[in-house]
Amino acid sequence: MRITGVELRRIAMPLVAPFRTSFAVETARDVLLVRVVTPNAEGWGECVAMADPLYSSEYVDGAVDVLRRFLVPALPKTDVDEHAVERALEPFKGHRMAKHALGTAVLDARLREDGRSLGRHLGASRDRVPCGVSVGIMDSVPELLDAVAGYLDEGYVRIKLKIEPGWDVEPVRAVRERFGDDVLLQVDANAAFTLVDAPRLARLDDFGLLLVEQPFAHDDMVQHARLAQLIRTPVCLDESIESAAHAAAAISLGAASIINVKPGRVGGYLEARRIHDLCRAHGVAVWCGGMLETGVGRAANVALAALPGFTLPGDTSASRRYFAEDVTEPFVLDDGHLAVPTGPGIGVEPVAERLRAFTTWSEWLPA
Repeated sequence: MRITGVELRRIAMPLVAPFRTSFAVETARDVLLVRVVTPNAEGWGECVAMADPLYSSEYVDGAVDVLRRFLVPALPKTDVDEHAVERALEPFKGHRMAKHALGTAVLDARLREDGRSLGRHLGASRDRVPCGVSVGIMDSVPELLDAVAGYLDEGYVRIKLKIEPGWDVEPVRAVRERFGDDVLLQVDANAAFTLVDAPRLARLDDFGLLLVEQPFAHDDMVQHARLAQLIRTPVCLDESIESAAHAAAAISLGAASIINVKPGRVGGYLEARRIHDLCRAHGVAVWCGGMLETGVGRAANVALAALPGFTLPGDTSASRRYFAEDVTEPFVLDDGHLAVPTGPGIGVEPVAERLRAFTTWSEWLPA
């Protein structure tokens, strides 16, 4: 395969409601899409970096810069596939979200040329995946209970509550008391706590949670391992896992018994599959996290979540969870599940008129 050019395109996607975590409140997504063009096809990838470097060190302006100045110029000129791209980009340190967007667009284009779906390429074993939903920090417990009730009515099979110091035990208790022990429930701290908070986190053991996600800083696996010895609730790592090597270290240290796999965070679907394979070999459960993706990123994540090792519901919510109108045809929940796209590549593409309406900037980079 030969690449003729790459388009970088930013789109503005307002959220249906503010989404608050321990580190930020988002009201809109500044999304960077990457389109790779070949003589026979085009492929799409989505950069999941936020507008500001709050979730990680990456941010949208930085992704644009590194793609324009370093990553796109480094693409192979001939015999291009996702493995060749991974090797070409490896010398550039970090910038995994930018690499993920470019690598996914290349992979999408190649699979479209071959007429194969991403799910088939990755090794998907299911034609639909169970879906959970992430519920942000609210202004009050009654507001939280109303939101959770709405998501359960929509059919979501698992609820994840964002937590932070001061918004932790009581919201979880309220959800359990209102909706019962049968609801699959987990919490996500986004690194808001420290080991000093271990006694408070241990109070969450009373609520039968699936897991507590990333309670401590991303670079503190040792303290996560200590916490895992102090509480009964399984510890899951998110921000700490940027590669299969990090996953192996976490497993060896006992820092996590569950791992959240976000393709953007780990640099793409090749590395995501390596983490899946590693964890499956060690009996460690994995699930697919989300970064408020549009349909472009959501389609590929759903394909990944259909691999056999993804035994827990992911944050692969329906389009309407975040957007009144998606840039692709919307993903619609059906009995708590989303269908795995079966078309070539990621199986979806932006709707032209919506893409034009949402676009704030674009740039064409000849190969």
